[in-house]
Amino acid sequence: MTKSETEFSRQELKDQKSGPKALYNFLIDVGEFKPDTAQAVVVNRLQALHEQLTEYEQKRAQKTGLFSRLLGKDKTSSAPQGFYIYGDVGRGKSMLMDLFFNQSAVQAKRRVHFHAFMLEIHATIHAWRYMSAEDRKKQSGSDADDPIPPLADKIAAESLLLCFDEFQVTDVTDAMILGRLFSALWDRGVVMVLTSNRVPDDLYIGGLNRDLFLPTIELLKTRMSVILLDGPTDYRMARMQGVPTYYHPSGEETTKSLSKAFWRLTDHDVHDRSQVGPETLDVQGRSLEIPVASRGVAVVSFKKMCAAALGAADYLAIAWRYHTVIMVGIPQMGPENRNEAKRFVTFIDALYENNVKFFCGAAVAPEDLYLEGHGHFEFQRTISRLMEMQSEEYLAKGHAV
Repeated sequence: MTKSETEFSRQELKDQKSGPKALYNFLIDVGEFKPDTAQAVVVNRLQALHEQLTEYEQKRAQKTGLFSRLLGKDKTSSAPQGFYIYGDVGRGKSMLMDLFFNQSAVQAKRRVHFHAFMLEIHATIHAWRYMSAEDRKKQSGSDADDPIPPLADKIAAESLLLCFDEFQVTDVTDAMILGRLFSALWDRGVVMVLTSNRVPDDLYIGGLNRDLFLPTIELLKTRMSVILLDGPTDYRMARMQGVPTYYHPSGEETTKSLSKAFWRLTDHDVHDRSQVGPETLDVQGRSLEIPVASRGVAVVSFKKMCAAALGAADYLAIAWRYHTVIMVGIPQMGPENRNEAKRFVTFIDALYENNVKFFCGAAVAPEDLYLEGHGHFEFQRTISRLMEMQSEEYLAKGHAV
């Protein structure tokens, strides 16, 4: 099959919205994916949900007229059951959810990293609590103190289908919010698909007041179909085998090596750029541009990340969104680069603490990056982390978020 035929067939599949199964099988046929029995089982389940959602959206549209709402006939009991897909890192959970989401014909849909979603929820709740009753009434038609019902109304009005990647609960505040919010969304007919590295029963394990979260776990198991994706192959780790992560000095060879690493990590044909492009992250109401990204791998430059006025919130947004980051153009720094060095320390901390894999091209070896200047002593920890992030043990860790 020629490249033009491949591109045409893929576009044709997307235009037809035939579902994740057809596109998955097509990508196997053209050699972009490898056959995987465990993945195929999940794809079949997602295909069934795809078909149910198409019918559900049509029926729901017929029930949302004014008279239906006034008469209380806007029932949501026919909403199809969503999926909670869990399994070890690198098995293809996010990839399959993306196939499902991209192929879905549902108009009101959203795919979002779970951490980013919860940041939005906290910001909205905070703003609601400081609004006057009059402003609440104007914004949502309700002046109640409880922000959850109007928040659920807003989310349900914007998204019939919600897809959450990297679902995990590590914060007591999140744990307290989720049960009520998810219940409200289900009551409003929202269908959710989640991916997680944890089985539901292990969510928030060891957390403060975890017993208060247990009813939410039972709710997830009742309202969603729990699916284990347990294929034997860690595709992410397999793609990293034998690939160095730290390249120096900077130059043409380093650039070629990092480019080769990017194509290998994303499992794309080097000539097929149709699924590679810029992405925009929302960081506390600001837009953070990622110039090159695909399949959880981002390519950034030291200059854009560390010479610009960015901070921990920006770096955390990157660490939560991408499992692998490639940074180019890291210079040797001196006293005049104290701000850049400080930002680089914060950047590496965000990646390290979330088990993000880090590939980079630098002017010098890690121990020579910042030999003198303000913060030189603190920079030693970053050197240690850069060394550890090259180890097989670190590379084998799952994305922490």
